[in-house]
Amino acid sequence: MNEYDRLYRQAQRYKEIYSEGTRILLLHMGNDPRPVEDDMRGTVMFVDDMSAVHCGFDNGRQLGIIPGEDSFRKLTDEELAEEQDEADGFDMTM
Repeated sequence: MNEYDRLYRQAQRYKEIYSEGTRILLLHMGNDPRPVEDDMRGTVMFVDDMSAVHCGFDNGRQLGIIPGEDSFRKLTDEELAEEQDEADGFDMTM
């Protein structure tokens, strides 16, 4: 497999894993002059052909994050349920 094929397959894999609307947690940005704050949640808008995961973050910023350089993960089902409860106005701490 040549380098082009490897990068193409990698981009396709990220497009499947981080489809549009996927909620993520940015743990830490790598070497960026204006990084998004650590532990910021965001929503995937799209993954480009270079495997950058472009997100709209909850603080209003939009930026592509780079797998292998930036640290991030998908939100768990429990975290997604908590977000939904907060959006619905439920307080689960009572």
